[in-house]
Amino acid sequence: MTVGTIGLERVRADFPILGRTVHGKPLAYLDNAATTQKPRQVLDAITSYYTGLNANVHRGVHELSERATEAYEGARERIRRYFNAGSAREIIYVRNATEGINLVAYAFARPRLKPGDEVLISAMEHHSNIVPWQLACEAAGAVLRVAPIDDRGELILEAFERLLTPRTRLVSITHMSNALGTVTPAAEIVRLAHARGIPVLLDASQAAYHMRLDVQALDCDFLVATGHKLYGPTGIGVLYGKAEHLEAMPPFMGGGDMIASVTFERSTWNVLPYKFEAGTPDIAGAIGLHAALDYIDAIGFEAIGAHERDLLDYGTRMLEAIDGVRIIGTARDKASILSFVIDGVHPHDIGTIVDREGVAIRTGHHCAQPVMERFGIPATARASLAMYNTREELDALGRALHRVREVFA
Repeated sequence: MTVGTIGLERVRADFPILGRTVHGKPLAYLDNAATTQKPRQVLDAITSYYTGLNANVHRGVHELSERATEAYEGARERIRRYFNAGSAREIIYVRNATEGINLVAYAFARPRLKPGDEVLISAMEHHSNIVPWQLACEAAGAVLRVAPIDDRGELILEAFERLLTPRTRLVSITHMSNALGTVTPAAEIVRLAHARGIPVLLDASQAAYHMRLDVQALDCDFLVATGHKLYGPTGIGVLYGKAEHLEAMPPFMGGGDMIASVTFERSTWNVLPYKFEAGTPDIAGAIGLHAALDYIDAIGFEAIGAHERDLLDYGTRMLEAIDGVRIIGTARDKASILSFVIDGVHPHDIGTIVDREGVAIRTGHHCAQPVMERFGIPATARASLAMYNTREELDALGRALHRVREVFA
């Protein structure tokens, strides 16, 4: 199965929502960095669980519970293979990437941080990879350091390396910027940090549905991803952590299933990965994510990447040809994001007019206010691409933007 002229039609047919209209026009969904649409295979997997298998997991001896547990743990193994983790023990279910980052900040960083210690991030981070570290540093009296980016939106690697000091206790950095599309040199970041004995967390919320990620090859200590950007359900995410780190970390939440024993005097903790999975989990979400990863791999990242690169190049040329449009984020290594501004037009007005033409884009600061400050703008309009998008949808965006220019002429 390939994303080609015929294959693309087959792919699009798998996504029911792409057949709908908005304001009487065919939907052109270009808001994939916020969330991707879901193929029938994912929807069917979720429905099948609730209609034929619904039961709680672990410790149940009846057939439904045992089969639900098998499906739930089978999904964990599928995730392990997707990211090439060494063991399913290293795959922790979370609600989303944000929870995964908070888990590491709370259970890994806080016990290790002391006054004067440092955590290093970059200037292109999503708020969810800024605020948890601010809270952790404030609690410990530590300092949050920020590696700068240049006018193209690329990480200044020399400056990043200079900021790695004997006081740096953790690096947490995006693998791909949601606001700029910049793909960071993750393997080199890890190498530079590890040469100084510094652990690294990679935020793969965007990267994970555009490119193959191998946590063993990257050698990162932690990685987070979120299901709803992987063509899967909302409410399910993944934290990968090296087993030696996870073993040493205290629980993030207390409750059922994360314990080995409980008395009123003391409790002991379950083995990995369950030590970090308190309470009834999102069983249907895990099963849906399993189906989503199967879907991605059936198409293949080679085909997905080639198709999305073609769309990115086509969309870039289209935007550059419109008077008054300026693209924000022109990194040499970039994927799937077209953020832009139009002279004299607020991005919210762009989004409103574009929506009336049936085109869904996102406007605002994209939970990346420091990025907007770096480029001296309040917000951008952002079109973001996925495997099912077409050149024709980008043409519809272009026509809508010409309409914006007419309105604000």
